Amino acid sequence: MRTIMFICTLLLHMMAASIAGATTQASQPAFDYDRALAFSQAAIGVSVGNHRFTDIDGRAVTLDSFRGKPLVIGMIYTSCYQVCPMTTRHLATVVQKARDALGDDSFAIALVGFDSAVDTPPAMRYFAGQQGIDGSGWHLLSGTRDNVEALSADLGFQYFPSSNGFDHLIQASIIDAEGRVYRQVYGQVFETPLLVDPLIELVLGRAAPKRSLLENLGARIKLFCTTYDPARDGYYFDYSLFLGMLIGASIILVTTGFALRELRKR
Repeated sequence: MRTIMFICTLLLHMMAASIAGATTQASQPAFDYDRALAFSQAAIGVSVGNHRFTDIDGRAVTLDSFRGKPLVIGMIYTSCYQVCPMTTRHLATVVQKARDALGDDSFAIALVGFDSAVDTPPAMRYFAGQQGIDGSGWHLLSGTRDNVEALSADLGFQYFPSSNGFDHLIQASIIDAEGRVYRQVYGQVFETPLLVDPLIELVLGRAAPKRSLLENLGARIKLFCTTYDPARDGYYFDYSLFLGMLIGASIILVTTGFALRELRKR
């Protein structure tokens, strides 16, 4: 009799646990791509807060420390075995193309682990090493759950636990020098100009207070003459455009000088 009662009690506990688990799973919001995309796009123009994180060396890093130049932020979780590694490797390839066109220090790049319980500094270091980006000018950041959720809200990034880990939109956010979300880039593999062109606009298309008038003029010329070559999937400085601009400016100056001289004669 006692054995039968024990078995019945055990079955009741198992049924209760099963019902509780199903209720918890049902209470979690389901991932919806269209809603996630709309939420992400609505974040464009939003100012990102000065959230605090920890890098792989255990040093505190605040997002305000990146102000003054563009910042690219990718959200990943280190226990992801396929999507996040593939996304990170492709992002690294495109980031290098942007650096080749603009210079290594023209913008910053950060990966933030959004699974705060797992994505510790050692885990982020290991993940970076596996993707070949360890020690290559990337910032690998870990944070508390509150800080991760606050940053995700600013970036318009949503993630939901699932049987495979997390369901989330695959996005890289481009932040301008003032800390506002400037552009969102989506997909595991995306076309190079989707990330590089906005960075070119931010780095070369806006006058920088620390640059002289001549340096700002040079940046403008570089902006108009930097061209994307789809054949080799890279950027180059088109000297023919520069020479055309120079010749056009010379013609305008000569014509203006000739016209002024004729006016003086009359």
